[in-house]
Amino acid sequence: LMGILLSGTFWLVESVVEVELSTFSIIAQADAAEKKIKYWAAPMDPTYIRNAPGKSPMGMDLIPVYEDDAQSGSTISIDPVTAQNMGVRTAPVIKGDISKRIRTVGLIGYEEPKQYSVNAKIAGWVEKLHVNQTGQQVKKGQSLLEIYSPELVTAQQELILAKQNLDALSSSSFPEIAEGAQRLLEASRRRLSLWDVSNQQVAHIEKTGQVQKRLTLESPYSGIVSMKMVNEGMYIKPGVALFEISDLSRVWIYADLYESDLPFVKVGQQAWVTLPYAGEEPRTAKVTYLYPYVDAKTRTVKARLEFANLDLSLRPEMYVNVEILTDPRSNVLYVPAEAVLNSGNKQTLFVALGEGKFEPRVVKTGVRGDDGALEIVEGVEAGEVVVISAQFM
Repeated sequence: LMGILLSGTFWLVESVVEVELSTFSIIAQADAAEKKIKYWAAPMDPTYIRNAPGKSPMGMDLIPVYEDDAQSGSTISIDPVTAQNMGVRTAPVIKGDISKRIRTVGLIGYEEPKQYSVNAKIAGWVEKLHVNQTGQQVKKGQSLLEIYSPELVTAQQELILAKQNLDALSSSSFPEIAEGAQRLLEASRRRLSLWDVSNQQVAHIEKTGQVQKRLTLESPYSGIVSMKMVNEGMYIKPGVALFEISDLSRVWIYADLYESDLPFVKVGQQAWVTLPYAGEEPRTAKVTYLYPYVDAKTRTVKARLEFANLDLSLRPEMYVNVEILTDPRSNVLYVPAEAVLNSGNKQTLFVALGEGKFEPRVVKTGVRGDDGALEIVEGVEAGEVVVISAQFM
């Protein structure tokens, strides 16, 4: 009887266990069916995500992440004490303005429209050079050199004969004859004028009636002799450059801008220029032009500033310090730049969810402002808290 009872009890227990196991299996299968795998992630690197099972870069099996287990990505849980020992610091995502002061170096250059080339329009010999030094300051109408030219001698003789002819025929009873003599004289004067012989020299030749062996070539511009290509006694030909005269009353400053600075800089913005002198006060200027090409060697774009230089203290080829105050980018999201991890092809930051949980988030970044602020174009919202230190740990 006892054996029968024990045998029945064992059978009953086994039946109950089988029923419970079967029920548990059904419940587990139902739970697994209800949970849908969102993606597969590496156990040691939650940012390594795949759509199918496989191996992580460290050789470990990828683990499934269910839709109910992740909000927008894989989360990491860290004990508060551990987070403190790691030195985890956070900062909020701020919505506001990003401003930037661009500090760069500039090179002083000539004002291009005020650079002039002086040449002779007739061949001859330079018998006297009045301006014989590079850097010498000249004024418009100042004598540059004296030239002997057989063509000029012939033109002077024609002028004298035309003047004598007019004097002889001015009292003629035939007005047409006097007018013809006048036109001949005007043509002789114009010929010398087209060869850059001044009106004063022409008047002197008419007054004295004497041919001048040498005629003076005067400066048509005011400025500094930046180049001199002629020497006394040289034979010169028409069109050959003799001097280069540059007006330094205004100068240009070429400031180098890196490509990352271009979104901030616009024509008309305020700038300050400081000369490399002790105690030199900054001078104000404005950005007048942005060149539409990149320097192949320096990978920079030139920004042009223009300055008045009446005291000639700004010298071409001099280096200066330039600071440009750019317009702020308004109403943008930004975080400290150290919050973003750059892997080369993507940028990631960690969002603090609270209670020791952190979520890696792929973001798209924009421009970098002053004080390390980095614009976030997409990936986070204003008010979210991000990790700014110990991300790698």
